[in-house]
Amino acid sequence: MREIIQHFDMAPEHTGDLTPVPGNAALLTPRGFAAGKRAFDILFSLLLLPILCAVALFLLVLNGVFNPGPVLFRQPRMGRNCTPFMAYKFRTMTPSTRRRRANDPLENDRITGLGSALRQSRLDELPQIINVLRGEMSLIGPRPDCYDHAVTFLGDVPGYKERHAVLPGISGFAQTELGYVEGTQATVRKVEADLHYIANRNFRFEAWIFWRTLVTVIARTGR
Repeated sequence: MREIIQHFDMAPEHTGDLTPVPGNAALLTPRGFAAGKRAFDILFSLLLLPILCAVALFLLVLNGVFNPGPVLFRQPRMGRNCTPFMAYKFRTMTPSTRRRRANDPLENDRITGLGSALRQSRLDELPQIINVLRGEMSLIGPRPDCYDHAVTFLGDVPGYKERHAVLPGISGFAQTELGYVEGTQATVRKVEADLHYIANRNFRFEAWIFWRTLVTVIARTGR
């Protein structure tokens, strides 16, 4: 992880001369960065809407045989400034009334064959473009955690609160470089990567994360 961060430890002239906000881990973005990022989020999400509708209709037919139950899965996540929001995904597990951590063996047993294919292709994340259009998420940013788990990490992981200074993302630096993490120690590493992203975010860095995400989707190495 340190080698990855050192590779992207860009000098101020490459990061738009970012300046710390007193008392906050968030950094001021270069002029026009926030507006340009939001414009790209909206435009790209609108381009993905037809694909979202097509996949939803496809799953509506297949779910009756391979994955009975609702097409969409909703889960409260922790967003910007630690406020909760409802994130949307295509459901990949058999329905359950109990909430377990994702690495629970019983939880993994609930993943259906169709759901596994959705996860590997990252198509299960596609409905989150709704969250992007609603201004709750960005295409690129720190990955939002389940709200119940995030509340626990606020007290256990240094810097965890500060990673919520920006909009969470469908994909992000920590996700492309570390993949799925579970537990406090792994979350510490994720937070280090997220804070590095916040401190160095610019169009070049965002484009690199976007490319890394496309590689993951094409290689079907998602989880």
